[in-house]
Amino acid sequence: MAQIYDRVALIGLGLIASSMSHAMKRAGVAGEITGYARSPQTRDVAREIGLCDRVCDSAAEAAAGADLVVLCVPVGAMGAVAAEIAGVLKPGATVSDVGSVKKAVIEAVAPHIPAGVHFVPAHPLAGTEHSGPRSGFAELFDNRWCLIVPQAGSDRAAVERLEAFWQALGSNTDEMDAEHHDLVLAVTSHAPHLIAYTMVGVADDLRRVTDSEVIKYSAAGFRDFTRIAASDPTMWRDVFLNNKEATLEILGRFTEELFALQRAIRIGDGDHLHAYFTRTRAIRRGIIEAGQDTAAPDFGRVKKA
Repeated sequence: MAQIYDRVALIGLGLIASSMSHAMKRAGVAGEITGYARSPQTRDVAREIGLCDRVCDSAAEAAAGADLVVLCVPVGAMGAVAAEIAGVLKPGATVSDVGSVKKAVIEAVAPHIPAGVHFVPAHPLAGTEHSGPRSGFAELFDNRWCLIVPQAGSDRAAVERLEAFWQALGSNTDEMDAEHHDLVLAVTSHAPHLIAYTMVGVADDLRRVTDSEVIKYSAAGFRDFTRIAASDPTMWRDVFLNNKEATLEILGRFTEELFALQRAIRIGDGDHLHAYFTRTRAIRRGIIEAGQDTAAPDFGRVKKA
C-alpha cells in the first residue's frame, strides 16, 4: 500500500498506539513512526520491543516535523499535551486523537492548535481489557469502525487523508458530529462499562458468595462483566468525567428500564419479560450479522499466545 504520511507521531504508547504502530507497519502507510510516553518505563519497553522507529523523551520531540500527530493519552490529559506540542507542529500537519469522548476533547485541544495545522478528531471503536505497549497487535482495527469527527470548516483533504489512513489500518470509517458521537458512545460503551464495574463491585460486596465461588462459576455471565471491568481505570475515570451529560442521560433511562423489569418479576409478568428478552436478543443477532462479533462461545476473541 502507498505511504500516506511521511512521519506519524504517537503521543502515549498504550494498547491503541501500539496497535496503530503494528498496523501502520503492516500496511506500509508511514515513512517513520515516532513515539512518546510519559512513563520512562513505558518508553524503555517500547524501545526494547522496537515499537517505533524512534522513541523520544518528550512529546514535543516526537511531534516535531510529523505530518500526523495522534494523541493516545487519557482524555483528561489531552489539553495539556496539545499545549506542550503546539509550538513545534509543522504547518500543514494534522493533529488527531483516539479518545472515546469528543466534545470535551475538542474543547480542550482545539484552542492550542495553531493556524495552518488541521485538527481532525477520531475514535477507533476497538480495544481489549489489556493496556501498555506490549498489548498491541496489528489486527485490532480489522473490520472495526473508526469514527471521524471533523470540525466546522475542517480541511476536506486533511479529513479524507485521515480516513484513508484508518481504512489502511483495517477500519471501516464514518463521520459524525461530536455531540451525537458522545451520545452514541454513552449507549454502546460508556454506560455498559459503568454497569459492568457496578456488577463486579456488587459481587465483591455480597459476602454470602465467596470469592472462590465467584471465580469458579463465573462462566454463568459474570465473567463477561469482569472482562469489561478490567479496563484501564485512568482512561475510564476520564471518560465518565468528560462525557457526564450523555452518560447520565443513558443511565437514567437504564434505571427506568431496570425498575420496569423489577416490577415485572415482582408481579410475575412473564409476558413482559419474554417480550423484552426477545427484543434484546434480536440486537445481539444484528451485531453478529454486521460482522462486529461472532456467535462462538468465546465471543470469537482470539487468545494471544
